[in-house]
Amino acid sequence: MSTVRFWTLLIAAFVAFGFPTSALAQEAEPDRQEPEVTEAPAEPAPDELVALASRPNISVAQLSHLLVPLTVEELEEVSETWLQLVRGKTAEIARAQAERVSSENPSDEAKIAAIVGLVEQRARLLERYTLVVDSLERKGGNLDLVQKLRSYRQGILYEETALAPARALLGSFIEWLGRPDGGIAVLWRIFVAFLAVAAIILVARIARGFVKLWIGRFTKISKLLQAFIVGAFFWLFILAGIIIVLASIDVDITPVFALIGGASFILAFAFQDTLGNLASGLMIMINQPFDEGDYIEVGGVGGTVKNVNMVGTTVATPDNRIIVVPNKNVWGNVIVNATASETRRVDLEFGASYEDSIQEVLDLLKEQVAAHPKVLSEPAADIRPAELGASAVNFVCRPWVKAEDYWDVKCELTQKVKEAFDARGLAMPFPQQDVHVKSLPKDAK
Repeated sequence: MSTVRFWTLLIAAFVAFGFPTSALAQEAEPDRQEPEVTEAPAEPAPDELVALASRPNISVAQLSHLLVPLTVEELEEVSETWLQLVRGKTAEIARAQAERVSSENPSDEAKIAAIVGLVEQRARLLERYTLVVDSLERKGGNLDLVQKLRSYRQGILYEETALAPARALLGSFIEWLGRPDGGIAVLWRIFVAFLAVAAIILVARIARGFVKLWIGRFTKISKLLQAFIVGAFFWLFILAGIIIVLASIDVDITPVFALIGGASFILAFAFQDTLGNLASGLMIMINQPFDEGDYIEVGGVGGTVKNVNMVGTTVATPDNRIIVVPNKNVWGNVIVNATASETRRVDLEFGASYEDSIQEVLDLLKEQVAAHPKVLSEPAADIRPAELGASAVNFVCRPWVKAEDYWDVKCELTQKVKEAFDARGLAMPFPQQDVHVKSLPKDAK
C-alpha cells in the first residue's frame, strides 16, 4: 500500500466515524441549531459503471476501484468487452506480422518497430483484462468462463511468442525494461523489497534483544524455553514484516498460502520424523526435565546440555565431544538429570582387612569426612560396614555435598582416605586367591 493510499484511507476513516469535537461543541452550545443536511450526490448507475470500466484508456488504478461494486453479471459484460478489445489488438498484430513475412524484406526495421508498438499496446490491454478476470473469479463467476478467458490470454501469448522473430522479442523486451510501468517499476519494487527486508531484520534483532531482557526477568521459565520464545518471536516478526512488504508492493500472496495449505498434507508425511522431533522439543521445553548447563544421561549419552533446538539436543561430553541427540530419542527415553537438585550424595566404598578393627576404620572415615570443607553437615553422612567380602570388610561412605562440588569431594576423599589408611598402618586388601598344589603319589604317575 502506497503512502498516499494509506493517508487517504486514514482520513476517510476519521471522516466516516467523526471527530469527538462535534460532541464537545454541542455541550458548550446547547442552543446551537443543527446544520442542514444536504442530499448526497447521486451514485452512478450500474450501466454507467460498466461503461466506465470498459474504456480502453482507463488506468489500472481507476479500473481496480471501479471493479469493486460490480456484480458477477456486470463483470461478465465487462470481461466480454475487454475480450473484444484484446482480440481486436491481437488481430492488428496478426495482420502486421502476416504483411511483414509476405513482403520482400521481412527484416524491415520500420515494420518490426510498428509490431513492437502494437504488442506494447496490447500488453496494457491484457493487464486490465487480467484484473477483470481475477475480479470475476473472486466474486464467484462461472469457472468455465474464467478458464476460457484465461486460456485465450495464454494461447495468444504462447502462439505469438513461438512465431515471433528473435529481434522482435528482444526489441519488445528492451522497450518493456525502459517503461516506467514495466522494467523500471519491477526494479524499483525489488529494491524497495530488499531495503524493507533488511530494515525488518535489523528491527527484529533489536526487538529480540528487548524481548530477551524482558523474558529473562521470569526466573521460573527455563533458559531453553526462554531461548525458544525469543527465537520464535524473531522469526515470526520477520515473517509478518515480509508479508506486509509484499502486500505493500501489490504482490498477491494468497496463492502462496493456498499452495502451502494444499501441500501441508504431503509435507506432513515427508517430514514426519522432523515433526516428531519438533513435538518432542516442545514437550522438553514445556515440561523442563533439564535446562541448559545441566548434566544429563539419556539414550546412552552423558554430558552437559548446551542447546535444545526444534530438531535435537546438543550435549557436550566430559571429554569435550559434541553429540546431537534427536529430540524424539531424548523424550522417548529415561532422562537422568544429575544436576537438577542443589545437593547430591557421594557414594564411596572402601575395603579394610579382616585383621583391622572395624571401629578404627569407622573413626578414620568419619574424621576424613568431617575434615573436608565441602561436605555438608546436614544431612549427616552415612558411614557403616556394609559387606563381608571375599578379601575385605567393605565400608560405605555417603556424604552429602552441593551439586557443583560432587566430583571434587569424590576424588579428594578417595585420596585422603587412602593416605590416612597408609599413615595408620591399616590395609586395603585387594582380591586374593590361594592356590594349593597337591603332589600325586609316584604309583599314580
